[in-house]
Amino acid sequence: MTSTNGTGTHGAVIADTAADQADGAIVELRNAGKSYGNIRALHGVDLAVYPGKVTCVLGDNGAGKSTLIKIVSGLHQHTEGEFLVDGQPVRFSTPREALDKGIATVYQDLATVPLMPVWRNFFLGSEMTRGSGPLRRLDIEKMKKTADEELRNMGIVLDDLEQPIGTLSGGQRQCVAIARAVYFGARVLILDEPTAALGVKQSGVVLKYIAAARDRGLGVIFITHNPHHAYMVGDHFSVLRLGTLELSADRSEVSLEELTNHMAGGAELAALKHELSQVRGVDVEELPEEADLTAPVAGGGEGKS
Repeated sequence: MTSTNGTGTHGAVIADTAADQADGAIVELRNAGKSYGNIRALHGVDLAVYPGKVTCVLGDNGAGKSTLIKIVSGLHQHTEGEFLVDGQPVRFSTPREALDKGIATVYQDLATVPLMPVWRNFFLGSEMTRGSGPLRRLDIEKMKKTADEELRNMGIVLDDLEQPIGTLSGGQRQCVAIARAVYFGARVLILDEPTAALGVKQSGVVLKYIAAARDRGLGVIFITHNPHHAYMVGDHFSVLRLGTLELSADRSEVSLEELTNHMAGGAELAALKHELSQVRGVDVEELPEEADLTAPVAGGGEGKS
């Protein structure tokens, strides 16, 4: 059963039923916020990430998604509220500390070297070696074999691991980055707009591997501005608007239409229609009262329906 309250400044927050299961959360933010001097970028945000669940964080530009990523990934420290990992309060100083706790982030630029082979990028910064002292050298064959096995475990089959990773499609590079994070022990995987620059088919490929990561028991934070992509694989949805939490709801509590309406800012569009009605020569009769919930968003793919 859902309930509403006035927590958000731009809309109702549906009660987070997952809050009742807080003991099982890998990562949890409680009333968290971040200020940069007099600028309050994030305020009063609650978020819980569970193993085997995809938590989707949606919001327009400037909503606070990037700030939230930086707090969880260890780039910035929160200035309000609590940040807990496995139920224990933490305050990361570096992304390495977050990684040591099993929190891995895949950014849009993927942190890959385009001209290096796929297997080399898979182990970039964490290369396998053999021998010792002056005879120590890269264990190339073992890295190639391991990279191939791990990619296949995620359902990713590449004909040639020697090909430069820059020759792969955007979707394939995203999938390699996901498999890499899983191999190096990620328990929580943060994906920063992984489908933003992809077409329909490649978006589908990425969504399929997000679902695969979830099915392997990882907790996934899927950052996106596309409610259709989020709804395909998401188990819980958090919508940010101007740094505050506007919506927090499990999949069973919200429909795609409602999610799209919150994401698009239905109240703001209704107010805009009223303002446009005062402008001479503008016909607003055909405009919807709220967000156009039936208009398709570019993108699609496979995942949990």
